[in-house]
Amino acid sequence: MSIKSTVTSKGQIVIPAEIRKRHNIGKGTQIVFVEEGDHLVLHPITPEFIHRFYGIAKGTPSLLATHRREKKKDWPSR
Repeated sequence: MSIKSTVTSKGQIVIPAEIRKRHNIGKGTQIVFVEEGDHLVLHPITPEFIHRFYGIAKGTPSLLATHRREKKKDWPSR
């Protein structure tokens, strides 16, 4: 499917209604822009989008745990 939209002087685009409905994009929905080579891919940040990433980092240390460990290296307890 191919649908055109024009960029305004302020850098804004209109997402056509049928695409907004199909992808659950409403007022206030944030969009992430991903550059893939010479292509630009837009992903709405919806619960469905976030759900796709559940478990992706399973078994990896959390950012907070890593931060605490590094902090202890820099500031050993007395």
